[in-house]
Amino acid sequence: MTKMSDKPFQIGKHVMDNRVVLAPMAGICNSAFRLTVKEFGSGLVYAEMISDKGIVRKNERTMSMLYIDERENPLSLQIFGGDKATLVEAAKYVDQNTEADIIDINMGCPVSKIIKCEAGAKLLLDPEKIYEMVAAVVDNVKKPVTVKMRTGWDLDHLYAVQNAQAVERAGGSAVAVHGRTRVQMYEGKADWDIIRQVKENVNIPVIGNGDIETPQDAKRMLEETGVDGVMIGRAALGDPWMIYRTVQYLETGELKPQPTVREKMDVCLLHFERLVALKGEHVAVREMRKHASWYLKGIRGNGVARNLINQTESAIELRAFINDFAEEQMALDGQLETSVM
Repeated sequence: MTKMSDKPFQIGKHVMDNRVVLAPMAGICNSAFRLTVKEFGSGLVYAEMISDKGIVRKNERTMSMLYIDERENPLSLQIFGGDKATLVEAAKYVDQNTEADIIDINMGCPVSKIIKCEAGAKLLLDPEKIYEMVAAVVDNVKKPVTVKMRTGWDLDHLYAVQNAQAVERAGGSAVAVHGRTRVQMYEGKADWDIIRQVKENVNIPVIGNGDIETPQDAKRMLEETGVDGVMIGRAALGDPWMIYRTVQYLETGELKPQPTVREKMDVCLLHFERLVALKGEHVAVREMRKHASWYLKGIRGNGVARNLINQTESAIELRAFINDFAEEQMALDGQLETSVM
């Protein structure tokens, strides 16, 4: 079994409070979500990937995605692109005009429209291009530059070690590795052994990602691979307690209890209010439907509740439904109490 690192988890000059990292999830990791997760103890949060061309062209929607609340730091802002010139221009803008602490380059997204741009996981097929892209960005910015990637394109093209070494050689400050290939998308089992091989073959920090569904999984990844940090994505959807419980388990060995329904609904409402402030009521209500469904996961009656939430059209409706649902659940448990929301 690999020894867990006793060195501080550090990227550039930024020393993290712990080894638990929120993954960048497209359409999810806006400021409202990131801040909510950050308050549950995440040592580092990643913003959702942002198009380099959108930044260069000053696209209104893209520029709004660059918003960072100062309470989120340390934060890694992720950009993607397949053209070196525009990637560098976007990185320079992020470097000079945002509160991001770290600039991350996406080399893992498996979605076809990203692949067609010669970006995301397409870069995994060419270690030399990875070197050129990362080196060009590093040479033009002051913030630390990192890369998030996958193990490879498919089982015949597993260049994770070579690609990570290219990142290090180019001056990259860390690499995060999702233990799946592009072909796997989000299915099948993550290969932690390749993550271990990456850690053993580079000197920069390595963050492991994939199949961390419990605090125990996080500890096991640290022990089996020796990575510096563990990245949690889907397991945190509707469950920022996963972040808190993982941090506590890694630091004390204590497995904290799951939240009550009332606690889950209170945080769901807090998340929603932040989303309203960030995007306005109309957009927030529609985006919150999926998040509310995740907060409801595992609670009895959640199937009917999800269908009803998907019909809500206003903030008043959504708030009332979530509060009513929480009170109904507590009544069933004999724990009815006055709503504080």
